[in-house]
Amino acid sequence: MTDRAKGGSLPKTTTTQAGVDWNGADLNREKFTNTLFTDLDMMEARAIGTVFTDCLFRNGRFNASVHQSAAFVNCTFLACKFFDTQFIDCKFVGSRFEGCSFEVLKVKGGDWSFVGLAGADLRSASFTGTRLREADLTGSRCQGAVLRDADLSGASFDKADLTGCDLRGSDLSAIDPAQVALKEAIITVDQAITLAQALGLDVRADE
Repeated sequence: MTDRAKGGSLPKTTTTQAGVDWNGADLNREKFTNTLFTDLDMMEARAIGTVFTDCLFRNGRFNASVHQSAAFVNCTFLACKFFDTQFIDCKFVGSRFEGCSFEVLKVKGGDWSFVGLAGADLRSASFTGTRLREADLTGSRCQGAVLRDADLSGASFDKADLTGCDLRGSDLSAIDPAQVALKEAIITVDQAITLAQALGLDVRADE
């Protein structure tokens, strides 16, 4: 699943839905598998328990939509917009994003393990209490973003910019401070020790 998140092949779709208008719709426990969605309009929609598996989204608009306990498993999003979108306790395991915009995205809880967000502009995005194990955040722009109480173990952060990012409570064991911009990032004392040790410093208590 890790290779898939870092730029593997697109899902093999068997059904195409073009120009679907779900603007303002309520979607409850719908299920879609191996479906290509082109020009999907999901703005201001509310989705509870909806499940998408191995789906491909091209030019989708998710602006101001709210998703709760939904799942997007092994899906690919190409040039989709997520302005002011909320994902609450949602599952995105193995999914990846390319050329997408995430202004004011809000993610609370959920499992985003193995997600591909390489190069993503997450400067105004917020992830709180989210599992992002082995996520690909290579080259991501997270200046001023929020990544609080997140499980970032095994994640890839090479050349990511975390300037001013709020990282409090998150697992920073996968971050190499020599490869990541961390100026003015907000961290706790314990996290500072973790990063110092990653730099090879011998951290000791005062004697």
